[in-house]
Amino acid sequence: MPKKLNSVILNVILLVMGVITVYPFIWMILSSFKQNQEIMALDQKLLPEQFTIQNYINMNERFDFMRFFFNSVIVTIVVTILVIYTSTICGFVLSKYKFRGRNLLFGFILSTMMIPWCVTIIPKYTMIQSFGWLDSYKALIIPAMFSGFGIFMMKQHISKIPDEVIEAARIDGASEFRIFHQIIFPMSKNSIASIAIFQFLWTWEDYLWPYLVINTKEKQLLAVGLKMFNGQYSTDYGALFAATAVSIVPVLIIYLFFQKQFIAGIASSAVKG
Repeated sequence: MPKKLNSVILNVILLVMGVITVYPFIWMILSSFKQNQEIMALDQKLLPEQFTIQNYINMNERFDFMRFFFNSVIVTIVVTILVIYTSTICGFVLSKYKFRGRNLLFGFILSTMMIPWCVTIIPKYTMIQSFGWLDSYKALIIPAMFSGFGIFMMKQHISKIPDEVIEAARIDGASEFRIFHQIIFPMSKNSIASIAIFQFLWTWEDYLWPYLVINTKEKQLLAVGLKMFNGQYSTDYGALFAATAVSIVPVLIIYLFFQKQFIAGIASSAVKG
């Protein structure tokens, strides 16, 4: 009986915390179907009194929402794919190849995770400026190609793959390139899903770096675009809520698609057995 009671209490606490966490998002989505005067009214109600989809029409008429949206989709997908590939191949090399300085190199990669991101902004900006990459997607994609967190997770996971599997493939005449793509990569799908979700979320929500390196409005990403929208059309809250609601859809899709692999990947990569 005490165990059942503890389970019920824990579930109730988790339910309350979940409702508190999700409520602002529900309010935002429902508010995107309200008129502005209803949103700004002192007497707030959760459900819209006058349901309207005009906010979703206005969000693209009054600022180029779809351009910002697709800019973010393209950059985020490219960065995520590159990080997945580089993290997996680096994890493979660091876990299955023995060479002098391997542990030192891995320690250096881990140390990059301890450096606050804001410390690297000025050096990175200076390098991007000297390379002539300002106001181009190279400034967003190339510095983000490698992830210390991704390499750490993949090394932890790939180190658990039996060496006998790789040796058997080598005996059969498989090249290292083929071993990586046809054995290591498919066997690492759970950890890859975890990295994909984290990296997609980080890139999609990044505001400061695109704001600093992209100057042309047509090339800007959605996170900065929403801020521009808020500043230029500060009274059109309905359209702003509509744009924000649409902007979270890709993140939800990615998480729902990789949910099972994400949980399994975190469990398998967090602690080395």
